[in-house]
Amino acid sequence: MPSPARNVADLVRASAHRGPQHVALVDVATRTSFTWSELDAAADAEARRLTAAGLRPGDRVVVRLPTGPEFCAAVFGVLRAGGVLVPAGPGQPERELGRLLADSGARLLVGDGGGADVDTLPAPALAPGEAGGEPFEAVTGGEDLAVLSYTSGTSGVPRGVMLSHRALLANVAQCAALRPAPVTAGDRVLLALPLFHVYGLGPGLFQVAGAGATAVLLERFDPDAALDAVREHRVTALAGVPPMYRALLTRPIEKLREDLATVRLFTSGAAPLPAAVQAAVRQAVGLPVYEGYGLTETGPVLTSTLVGGLPKPGSVGRPLPGVRVRLVDSDGRPLDVDEDEPGTGLVAAKGDNLFSGYWPDGAHGPDADGWFRTGDVGYLDEDGDLHLVDRAGDLIIVNGFNVYPHEVERVVGELDGVAEVAAVGVPDERTGEAVKVVLVLEEGAELTEERVREHCAQRLAKFKVPAVVEFAQVLPHSPTGKLARALLR
Repeated sequence: MPSPARNVADLVRASAHRGPQHVALVDVATRTSFTWSELDAAADAEARRLTAAGLRPGDRVVVRLPTGPEFCAAVFGVLRAGGVLVPAGPGQPERELGRLLADSGARLLVGDGGGADVDTLPAPALAPGEAGGEPFEAVTGGEDLAVLSYTSGTSGVPRGVMLSHRALLANVAQCAALRPAPVTAGDRVLLALPLFHVYGLGPGLFQVAGAGATAVLLERFDPDAALDAVREHRVTALAGVPPMYRALLTRPIEKLREDLATVRLFTSGAAPLPAAVQAAVRQAVGLPVYEGYGLTETGPVLTSTLVGGLPKPGSVGRPLPGVRVRLVDSDGRPLDVDEDEPGTGLVAAKGDNLFSGYWPDGAHGPDADGWFRTGDVGYLDEDGDLHLVDRAGDLIIVNGFNVYPHEVERVVGELDGVAEVAAVGVPDERTGEAVKVVLVLEEGAELTEERVREHCAQRLAKFKVPAVVEFAQVLPHSPTGKLARALLR
């Protein structure tokens, strides 16, 4: 029996021991598949290739490849060789890539280097059925740095989040301890998320590796391509983000019911799932969407509605086994919990899944007692379920009064014809800040600024009513569907 995993790549080796011929990866685009034994051998080969290229333990390696088997082999090869994985989006602008390379001090890049001044290796060459050489034993693990993941930067300059092997393995185990388990060995999981993002990487790829399940890889999400892949490959679990579910719901209900018939579990994360979308999915296919919450800094999952076993509109559920969550004030002091009137505070978390601070010196990580303030504002209801109000940095302050964008968005979203809405604060000479909303309307819908303000005035305090109402074709999002509010300001 293999020993307990110390290096994230040990998950692949353990799955190869348990089920060598079980399919690990299915590439929808090329219609090729790889067993766990083949992926394990590919990771060994990649580790040898990187070592031959001069990689030393602790060196940062940027992997800039699209979602596919090559990306997976590169990731596990880097980790097995003792390198620090720095995931980068294949479509990332070269200027941003240059900043990432400079800040991380990367030694190598695997994939498209975009002309950057760094030693570059092409994508690993994979072929099903290739025999493996001598096993390459992992050279780092535990508290050693495994992944340097740059935050999306939707509200500022991206920062490198230092995730150890310990943190990532802990989160895989914490998720696996849920009942029902989000991923089991018999599952075929559709991964249409960007794997270079920590959500696609952790709850996606690493969770599949930990369970020895099968990942069905779709490079880009498209509702029709996703439905085809689910039907053809008999997908049983779908890890998604709210825009994916919105897109699926544009297809006829009969088609959704037929194509999604094999799915047992829908999960959503990265951004709040509107209650209307949650209800529409359940009405269409008879299954709920379980919502989770986390951050890059928390490895990433903190809470899930799977813990309580019941999706609750507006809630992101309870802490995973082994995770603690509490509400604190701006100085980090725990809030007194009043069961009759739950207080709103900053969400703080503690657990083995937390990061080791920000690159390069580990600054601003968990405090001496192991607690980390997330920057999110929320409250706990009588069942202990967490409800997020907003990011602390997205708070709008009008004449000294706090306005939470999510509250305004929920009210505007009640109007017929609103497909999506975002509220942000904009400078105002008289009140310091004012509320601005940007709406995307459903096709054929009509709505006026006056109607939006009138609706809000009947339901919100005067200082929360939007001073500026704009209409747009689309709203800007991060790769995982999170609103890029900074661009709207």
